[in-house]
Amino acid sequence: MQKSDGMNYAPVGTFNSVCQPGEFIFAAAALDHGHIYGMCNGLREAGGELKWVYDPDPKKVDTFVSKFPGVRVASSLEEILQDSEVKLVAAAAIPSDRGPLGLKVMDSGKDYFTDKAPFTTLEQLEAAREKVAETKQKYAVYYSERLHSESSIFAEQLIKQGAIGRVLQVIGLGPHRINLSSRPDWFFEKEKFGGILCDIGSHQIEQFLQFTGAKDAKVVHSKIANYNYPQYPTFEDFGDATLVGDNGATGYFRVDWFTPDGLSTWGDGRMTILGTEGYIELRKYVDIAREQTSNHVYLVNKDGEQHFAVNGQVGYPYFGQLILDCLHRTENAMTQEHAFKAAELCLIAQRDAMRITSEQ
Repeated sequence: MQKSDGMNYAPVGTFNSVCQPGEFIFAAAALDHGHIYGMCNGLREAGGELKWVYDPDPKKVDTFVSKFPGVRVASSLEEILQDSEVKLVAAAAIPSDRGPLGLKVMDSGKDYFTDKAPFTTLEQLEAAREKVAETKQKYAVYYSERLHSESSIFAEQLIKQGAIGRVLQVIGLGPHRINLSSRPDWFFEKEKFGGILCDIGSHQIEQFLQFTGAKDAKVVHSKIANYNYPQYPTFEDFGDATLVGDNGATGYFRVDWFTPDGLSTWGDGRMTILGTEGYIELRKYVDIAREQTSNHVYLVNKDGEQHFAVNGQVGYPYFGQLILDCLHRTENAMTQEHAFKAAELCLIAQRDAMRITSEQ
């Protein structure tokens, strides 16, 4: 697993098939972001069969085939969309292309599983809402900082068990390493990546909704900045936002591209979840200067102070649930409205953000 570069971070779990061999066949397309590997790992570990891959760049395809031997290389996206065996297309396109690609996939009668952020404009979101209503297909989103994080999944289990009472606030920190030399041109073009709150901020807003149980929220305030990269004038290397949920819970998050070279992983992702009867702290990818292992959970409540090292202990149930949802037309992995609401709020936070300049 690549821990130094978040763009190519692809967790590997254990195989736990939820379906019969050949029952859930899927394809991969649009290999612009390395998250496609984590998406495909998760689906295969849950019993999905990866049949096809397509991307117009043969180098990306060759790399993908080396990781997933036996996958067939499609000559076009249409070849995948015309295959009646394929039930879902997983894709990690350039962010601005993710919404339009999803419409095409759903029109072909297949479910769509996209990397986050799923949209770069509110207009794309509205078009997807309409297409889901029209086709009854799924528009699933890979919010990996919860779905592919055992510490996050374990925290959710603790919350459901009542370990900290009612959740009142979520504070999320999502730093990332920029790895300038490996980034494609689109990474620095706001029209294509959507802005920092739209992009990596989407993880934080999705987790806020999930952990608090809020169905909707108001973005009270948001800020963006480009502190360190004047050579990329539309890029943003810092963002934060404050939210209030429809159930009264509050949230604050900060995202940035300032992970120092000395950190052993791509980002010291942390989260503090405050409840009426205690709190949980997540140290998702490293416990600095103590443990380079991932997935540390700290719980403080009436029973005292507890530390849970859950790396390799919890698994990633989302992928099996998604496969079963696609097969049975249920919504147990994540509701469509939740996936879209997280996207909507990150787009609003991005749209309304105050831009900080060096003169301020």
